[in-house]
Amino acid sequence: MAQQYVLALDLGTSALKAALVSFTGAVAGLETEPVPLTVLPGGGAEQNPEDWWNALVTATRRLMARGIAGPDRVAAVCCTAQWSATVAVDRAGRPLMPAISWMDTRGAPDVARLTGGPVSVAGYGVDKLWRWIRRTGGIPGKAGKDSLAHILYIRRAHPWVYEAAHKFLEPKDYLNLRLTGEFASTYEAITLHWVTDNRDPYHIRYDPDLLAAAGLERAQLPDLLPATAVLGRLRPAAAEELGLRPETHVIAGTPDIHAAAIGSGGTRDLDPHLYVGTSSWLSAHVPYLKTDLLHNMASIPAAIPGRYLVANEQETAGACLLHLRDLLADPSGRTPRTQTLSDGRGASTDEEAPDEMTRLINLAAGVPAGSDGLLFTPWLAGERTPVEDPWVRGGFHNLTLRTTRGHLVRAVLEGVALNARWLAEAVDRFVGRRLEPVRLIGGGARSELWCQIYADVLDRAVHQMERPLEASARGAGLLALVGLGELNFADVPELVAAARTFEPTPAHRRIYAELSAAFRELYRRQRGVYARLNRRTAR
Repeated sequence: MAQQYVLALDLGTSALKAALVSFTGAVAGLETEPVPLTVLPGGGAEQNPEDWWNALVTATRRLMARGIAGPDRVAAVCCTAQWSATVAVDRAGRPLMPAISWMDTRGAPDVARLTGGPVSVAGYGVDKLWRWIRRTGGIPGKAGKDSLAHILYIRRAHPWVYEAAHKFLEPKDYLNLRLTGEFASTYEAITLHWVTDNRDPYHIRYDPDLLAAAGLERAQLPDLLPATAVLGRLRPAAAEELGLRPETHVIAGTPDIHAAAIGSGGTRDLDPHLYVGTSSWLSAHVPYLKTDLLHNMASIPAAIPGRYLVANEQETAGACLLHLRDLLADPSGRTPRTQTLSDGRGASTDEEAPDEMTRLINLAAGVPAGSDGLLFTPWLAGERTPVEDPWVRGGFHNLTLRTTRGHLVRAVLEGVALNARWLAEAVDRFVGRRLEPVRLIGGGARSELWCQIYADVLDRAVHQMERPLEASARGAGLLALVGLGELNFADVPELVAAARTFEPTPAHRRIYAELSAAFRELYRRQRGVYARLNRRTAR
């Protein structure tokens, strides 16, 4: 029998990836197509859903034109996408306004009004904390980046859109609507609306009390399915655009964070993975619902039935390195374009970028561990975990006249890893054990230097997974194979191999322990200054 494939579609903030994943879990081919992002004053960030669809069609047709597989050998399509973005659509499925990105913070005041109270803990009313945490395992984030915050913002700032909206959809659910005509979402994807009872992972449902507390209409939210469910078949018009058969199944799919967990090979409980793309997170599947309010972390429903996923996110990781590259670029006026660094939230194609990035990494390789005391704090867009602070900002500390470009680059690599060390200690406490070894995925995992820095800074073994940039797309493909009955989740770890293992360097242990202490002290001492500088201007 000829090899069969899943078409895995991975929509990030800056690019869409289309991949053919074989029934053995291997990525046989991948194409990338950029999508634009509009950043607005006052914390706004928007995208045009039509740009997403056009990128999906372009990347898919280019991939199919390579001749890896004909349409008769594509058994299913499965989407993964950026999470916590919101598309308001009418009854015909047409967007009523641009999609609100996960980066958008304009709903922060709406969340504050919703979750505040006369007696508060960490800025939340005590009664609100009890209501939400007991049923969902978390509570709407104060930064205003959750899907609920986006909908509340639309209701306040665009009331006509709110009234006209037939459904509010996550990005992967909007793509599924275009593919099948079905308005639907999945149990784990709806989590950041904070209106589902998540206490029984096998029976997640909308909760009437939470809907009333949030002020949302159940009718404006999609019906829920397991991530592995067969949502339907391709609409004839969509099949024609993509060059596929109308009989092709469409699997319900899952957000990028959940897909990356599967694509890392870490489907067993407490098998950790560290994703290093534009943003970063350290996660693992667990069998329990739990919340760490102090570190803005919780276990949330996973794409794997009956399991939860430890959820946290560092806002900027690879984005810091890309931003430094752009700052150090040729001052002749050439505007550098962003290079792909992430599975779910990374960017586009610039043939010159890899050479420039390689040059910068090589400069960093010539600098000793610890960057001669230079520290970089990576909070270029505020932070979510291990602290939730929308006002904190990044910077270089302890610059001297001996500081070189190589020092700047290595300090960025180390600063992002130091933030991950801070997070890792919180995650270890959360799960009750030291998580090791760590699977490293995402675009940042392609750098052997960065892999070694992570091993040294975290002081634990790091597995550099094969083809780490494709983890989310691979995860979507593996998820679809489970949905088709071709695999079980227990089979996944054997299908995803490590390219290399990096062990901590004993001689660097003391250096990074000292830098880690200084890193956290910088935050404690300067957070008030950042708040005064940034709260008024909201920049």
